[in-house]
Amino acid sequence: MTRGELGRRAELAVADMVFALGFDIIDRNVRLGPLEIDIVARKGALVIAVEVRTRGTGSLVGAFESVTRRKRRRLIRATRRLWNERLATEDTVERMRIDVAAVQFIRRETVVDYAEGAIGG
Repeated sequence: MTRGELGRRAELAVADMVFALGFDIIDRNVRLGPLEIDIVARKGALVIAVEVRTRGTGSLVGAFESVTRRKRRRLIRATRRLWNERLATEDTVERMRIDVAAVQFIRRETVVDYAEGAIGG
């Protein structure tokens, strides 16, 4: 499986999980200039931006640990831009949160570890 296929499979697994938690998926792979948000979803007045990470079994750094300071800053910038350009004028959206999902594919099983509010901004 290529890296791109692995990423798409991980994003699909997380989107399915977020949907099962009662969120509506607004969009995936949202481009905001040079920035990107993997999944944007909504439940009531809350919108979440989800960063999806996956690592192979031989990786030296785990999926959560791979969210570097630079990546966190980019996610915060992307989320602020999403808010300012698309959500601030919507009366029914009150807040946003940045979550991170770590996905592992172990044998034939997909394991998703999910951290709500993992990145503050």
